[in-house]
Amino acid sequence: MSKIHYKSQEEIELIRESSLLVSKTLAEVAKVIKPGITTLSLDKLAYEFIKDNGAVPAFLNYGGFPYSLCISPNEQVVHGFPSDYVIKEGDLISVDCGVIKNNFFGDSAYTFAIGEINEERKKLIKVTQECLSFATEKAIVGMRIGDIAYAVQSHAEANGFGVVRELVGHGVGVKLHEKPEVPNYGSRGKGIKLEEGMVIAIEPMINAGTAAVKFWSDGWTVTSKDNKPSAHFEHTVAVKKGKADVLSTFSLIEKVLAEKS
Repeated sequence: MSKIHYKSQEEIELIRESSLLVSKTLAEVAKVIKPGITTLSLDKLAYEFIKDNGAVPAFLNYGGFPYSLCISPNEQVVHGFPSDYVIKEGDLISVDCGVIKNNFFGDSAYTFAIGEINEERKKLIKVTQECLSFATEKAIVGMRIGDIAYAVQSHAEANGFGVVRELVGHGVGVKLHEKPEVPNYGSRGKGIKLEEGMVIAIEPMINAGTAAVKFWSDGWTVTSKDNKPSAHFEHTVAVKKGKADVLSTFSLIEKVLAEKS
């Protein structure tokens, strides 16, 4: 069984650099995402932007995945293929991005609301972001993985939403997926103890309806079983004493979206 790789502060700063490039890439997506464009066009933009910034798209050819972004509209939970799908008003579009720079990975995801969305979708996005925020607050020395997991599960389920169990967050560093696994469901005080030097991707995947999912025959795409919408937000986070150090940011994305509205 592979063990947890604890990072030095220097290594954490390199992961921060990669994570901020992911955030900048998602902000570039935010500038152009709108009704009438294809998800494939977003993938091409991200590929060029990451390359222009001296990095490599982490997802491209990872385990055979053929794109730079995972783009998952509406009922797709994660790992959706960019395609000729034309984005339309009212869509939820989850965009997951990873990069490798200076041999270290960064990983983050954001779910975009396209134009006017209905109340159920507004609540889903709000609650999923809150789940991430509450979970991130638990990424401090002395807490346990179960505390992060419980923060997500309790808030999502209190709002009537389903918490996906088949997919989890993970450690991040010299690999895209390292130990430990970071589930979105669990019990407080259980699981691996969080220690300084751990860097993890916390990523609530929350369904408007059932928690159950189905896996497509393409080997990647995951959708909600009842075809209700799903939302996905993700940060790369360094475990610290007292307060978590969030290495990725949504502020760049939200600045762009505020300027567009």
